[in-house]
Amino acid sequence: MSERINNTAPFASGEAGSRTRILTLVGSLRAASINRSLAEAAVQTAPEGVEVAIYEGLADIPFYNEDLDLPGSVPAAAQALRDAVAASDGLLLVTPEYNGSIPAVLKNAIDWASRPYGAGAIKDRPVAVVSGSISPNAAKWAHGDVVKALGVAGARVVEAAHLHFAAFGERFAQSHPREDAEALTQLGATVHELVQATGELVSA
Repeated sequence: MSERINNTAPFASGEAGSRTRILTLVGSLRAASINRSLAEAAVQTAPEGVEVAIYEGLADIPFYNEDLDLPGSVPAAAQALRDAVAASDGLLLVTPEYNGSIPAVLKNAIDWASRPYGAGAIKDRPVAVVSGSISPNAAKWAHGDVVKALGVAGARVVEAAHLHFAAFGERFAQSHPREDAEALTQLGATVHELVQATGELVSA
């Protein structure tokens, strides 16, 4: 499985319906972000028949502006995100906490994916949220704000899939989360719950 995906071609072509596709959005743009490392570890937990991919290109999307969101002239980076979300079966959001709340880049992604209001790509999409911080709080304030924004945007938040990592500055200082057996087990459980939710949506 590839840990990163091209923002113009998020999933392999010709496989629609043959596998469950989970699109991962990371709220930190820093290359060495531990939250990004958690997302990379989540990719490795994907079971047979499931593709988990990290979306690239969030930094290229302009801040949401209704003047830009016009039929036929939506910015390419924003349209690419919408297309990727629409092509997925579920979303995995991994968020740090900035000044006690959700990172702007992740909120912006939710805003673009939620429009047109009531018919955005994120509507009814199963979503799991993973939060992580160097603090004991485990970015739970940011987690709560992400969940709130997703609910208002019309996503189907999968509460059973939520996961929090606290004080991970020490835990993952010398090793990647993929080398932490407990972290892999926890991330695998989150991916499993999310995949289960996508199946429930299909059968509903």
